[in-house]
Amino acid sequence: MTHHAVPLPPGYRVADVLAFHARDAEGVAEQVTPAGFRKGVLVDGVPVLFEVAFSADAAHCTLAADGALPAAAAAALPGMLALHIDPAPFAAAVRADPWFGPLVARTPGLRIVQSASVFEALTWAIIGQQINVAFAIALRRTLILQAGRQHSSGIWCYPEAADVAALAIDALTARKFSRAKAETILRLARLVATGELSLEDDAPVADIATRLLAVKGIGPWTVNYALLRGYGYADCSLHGDVAVRSALQRLLDEDVKPDIARTELLLARYAPYRTMAAAYLWRSLGPY
Repeated sequence: MTHHAVPLPPGYRVADVLAFHARDAEGVAEQVTPAGFRKGVLVDGVPVLFEVAFSADAAHCTLAADGALPAAAAAALPGMLALHIDPAPFAAAVRADPWFGPLVARTPGLRIVQSASVFEALTWAIIGQQINVAFAIALRRTLILQAGRQHSSGIWCYPEAADVAALAIDALTARKFSRAKAETILRLARLVATGELSLEDDAPVADIATRLLAVKGIGPWTVNYALLRGYGYADCSLHGDVAVRSALQRLLDEDVKPDIARTELLLARYAPYRTMAAAYLWRSLGPY
């Protein structure tokens, strides 16, 4: 067991971080209290419980493993606490912007919470393709219960690629996964588990995107979402996201959503901060 006190910046929005980790009301792999959260993750094959308690200026984190604690475990904390992307440069850049200036003024300091691993972010993106959030959360819960493992505390741990790769396809299709979605998740897991696909995060973004796009079933939206939630990349263009387009329609006060090509052009003016632009567009529709 190890303990970490992570300093928090001024204006840190604890409620936003708790809301993200509370998406699954059944609390299978994440459990939230008013003061913090617990999350179970498999790290190098070891079940690890992350417990976070917030104070006024710090996140007090305890990591408890069922076995030797992997050295890589603590690296997940900054992303889970939404500390990878500093929102201040985007806020400064759009202070006078007629669209985003008011959004930032209403919700200053909005941050991007990340998944505990790139693989978790990718599988969540695949699961969420073209379905509503409630159904996506239910499918994610199924994946955890089918491929994950329980920590000794009782919380379930999000699986790693090798755990998912070991599943038979009917373990998913018999539980409401479409065949295409199940095939894509298993294909990804097997490529990662065998080492044919590297998810290393120190490669150039273009190389990461190229590798991911080569996987059948993974398209540009999934790649950009994975770059956002998995890698903490600050300039993801979510022009293919329906919610982003809906938010832009509202922001522009137009009768129809802008198409994908126009959305890409509209977001391009906010490079290199397009991840924060997406976050504010999502937030303008409600908590995300």
